[in-house]
Parts: sequence; structure tokens; C-alpha cells
Amino acid sequence: MIVSIVFAAGCFWGVEKHFEHFNGVIKAESGYAGGNYANPTYDMVLEQRGTTSNSKILNHAEVVKVTFDDSKVKTQTLIKSFWELHDPTQANGQGNDIGSNYRSAIFYTDANQKK
Repeated sequence: MIVSIVFAAGCFWGVEKHFEHFNGVIKAESGYAGGNYANPTYDMVLEQRGTTSNSKILNHAEVVKVTFDDSKVKTQTLIKSFWELHDPTQANGQGNDIGSNYRSAIFYTDANQKK
């Protein structure tokens, strides 16, 4: 079955490159999720990026939607690789990339992934 999951682990270009090499991954596509306005562009996200205020995230995260054949690669394998790819304890950034748009997150796309 073809399914997708969305990862935020810092700059989306590196995350995209990481996941597109897995056997069974059909597509790794960069974009934005988790923000508070519609149709974000790269320039809008950079202009509007925020930090946390009273534990509320103020902007979109850079994400990668990974579409894959789960008969060739399991969701659990991709999630394990996500945790190994970055430091989820570094708040609002990864390495030299600082801002809430570089935060760590997983956005599930179905009930099995949520579970």
C-alpha cells in the first residue's frame, strides 16, 4: 500500500535528501506544516518565523512529506531514521539553523501511524 508521513527535522532540503534514498520511498517532497496561516511560501516563513510564546508555536515548520510503499519499507523504519537524523532536544532549530521553522515534529497521516 502507498502511504505518506510528514517529518520536520531541521532544514527540509537535508531531510528530503536523507529519505529519498530509502528503498521503497517513492517521493520525498519539501513543504510547510503546523503553522497559523494558509499557503506559506519560503519567503513568508522566513519573514514570519517566530519562537515560542507561552508554549505556542507561532509559525510553520519546514517539513518533508515522505510517500512510500509500506510493503518495501515500514513506517517504523522511517520513524526510527527520523529520530537518528537529528537532535529533537534542540528547541527551535537544528545545528546552525535557528527558528521555530526548524523544529522537530512528526505529522501522521493515518490512524495506524498515530497509534
